Amino acid sequence: MTNYLKAFAAMIAGLLIGFAMTAVSLGLGRGFGALAAGPWTAWPRHGAADIDPYARAMLARTGEAPLGRDQGLAFIARADSSGATLDGRCAYRITDPAPAARYWTLAVATTSGTLIDNPARRYAFTSAEILRREGGGFAIDAAEEAHPGNWLPTRRGPFLLILRLYDTSLDTEVAPDPSTFPKIIKLGCA
Repeated sequence: MTNYLKAFAAMIAGLLIGFAMTAVSLGLGRGFGALAAGPWTAWPRHGAADIDPYARAMLARTGEAPLGRDQGLAFIARADSSGATLDGRCAYRITDPAPAARYWTLAVATTSGTLIDNPARRYAFTSAEILRREGGGFAIDAAEEAHPGNWLPTRRGPFLLILRLYDTSLDTEVAPDPSTFPKIIKLGCA
């Protein structure tokens, strides 16, 4: 009888460990095949037919609708160019260049990926609407307090930046050159 109890206890322990590991892997990751360029990371297979099962489960859990491989890529930054986590108590400047794309957008979101509600109702900038410097360069400030020019409101606590590239010529099989992506520079903290 004790052998049966030991076997039953081992089965229950194995099931609990398996469920816990599955929950951790789905909760912490976005799947395999990440494409990184400095602080920016994309998962090009999320919008493809060969998506891995972990990414498929994460997308089903979050309800996210990824861009198709032929449509473009979405890059996420959780840290600035020096590697420090993005914090809403700080002000940041996102500066050119932008990777080759017909059109791009840059948005500020919570760590769960939802847009940050704000009184200015400013959630993102597009490549067509930003104010540019002479020569075509740009700078976008992300901060809790209003800044002159291109400003995206943040809120206290960690946040992320989402750069969507539409109709891009980036090769998704090799790591892109980080120098072709926007720099995220911390201006200061409150």
